[in-house]
Amino acid sequence: MAKKAKCLGICLLLAASVWTWGLLRDRQYLNQELIRLHVVANSDSEQDQNIKLRVRDAIVDSLSQGMADIADVQAAKKYLRENLSKIESVANTALEAAGVDSRAVVTLCKETFDTRKYDTFTLPAGVYESLRVVIGEGQGKNWWCVAFPSLCAGATSAEFEEAAQTAGMDDTLSETLTGGLHLRFYLLDALGRAEKMCFHGK
Repeated sequence: MAKKAKCLGICLLLAASVWTWGLLRDRQYLNQELIRLHVVANSDSEQDQNIKLRVRDAIVDSLSQGMADIADVQAAKKYLRENLSKIESVANTALEAAGVDSRAVVTLCKETFDTRKYDTFTLPAGVYESLRVVIGEGQGKNWWCVAFPSLCAGATSAEFEEAAQTAGMDDTLSETLTGGLHLRFYLLDALGRAEKMCFHGK
């Protein structure tokens, strides 16, 4: 009886280790393989918030064209680094068309994000690579989505699955982010929040 209990304990420990490894692997995937788009408005005034959306639309349109054939995150980062000035120009052209004096500054950097629910999927909190667009004083509410894989245009479930597969996301993680595996998402989110605390503690 004791031998059976010992064997059962070992099996449970192995299963828990494999499951934990899977969570850590998926947390690493989210950290390394996704690039967020983060647009910060000049202020919370109605005008500045509307302008923020115009800048967003211009950048999303530019990225959808420039990154259409990119299927690798390293290539996506390379494209963004090499085209930061172009993206900034797109943003500032949109600001000029809106008739405002504010200017935009665009950087590629690591940022912390809270849990964010989109139309068809949810991303856990954590530290992500981010294409950050700050308009003017940058004191207004944020708008953010996923620049790579391209999920900024209110992707349907089918479009999300296609983009996730193209970017190398496995089926389990895809199901987790679309709400199919609640406990797993909760644990990924907890890992991301711990990661945020460590990031801010540096």
